[in-house]
Amino acid sequence: MKKEQLLALFRNDTHAALATEKLENIGVSQDDIEIMTGAPYPEGAFGEHDKGMRLYVFPFIGAICGLTAALLLTIGTQMSYPLVTGGKPILALPAMAVICYEGMMLGAILFTVIGIIFESRLPRLKLGLYDERITEGYVALLVNCDGENKSSIEKELSISGANEIRSEK
Repeated sequence: MKKEQLLALFRNDTHAALATEKLENIGVSQDDIEIMTGAPYPEGAFGEHDKGMRLYVFPFIGAICGLTAALLLTIGTQMSYPLVTGGKPILALPAMAVICYEGMMLGAILFTVIGIIFESRLPRLKLGLYDERITEGYVALLVNCDGENKSSIEKELSISGANEIRSEK
């Protein structure tokens, strides 16, 4: 079944927090509710659960990938073109250490940038419903719902004090 979006505008942040609580009570999950506001509110101000960030994983994966690529590059190059100088080993570890360090840092930095873009949910191609009054101080709840429970969600939003409710398929 295709999901519909409902946009409910609230003048007051307490009414919006009450609406999220009422929506949870009728079975709407937190993943289907998005809170939009022009003012910065602390995490959990509207009763939403903390969505854990996984940004710390990206630099570790990038560092491992960068180190692996640097090791393959240095070992592959030295083994492909062996140059024996004065009986020293073909694999020069001090020279490899510098390149491996730089490769590891490059991988960590690149994957961190990719992680920031990924965790920020960018690019967001379909924005859905929006109202310009959000930047003027209104608080909006964007609710993804099925056609079956749309009327009950609209009823709970209006009881909670929504000034306007718009829908879009």
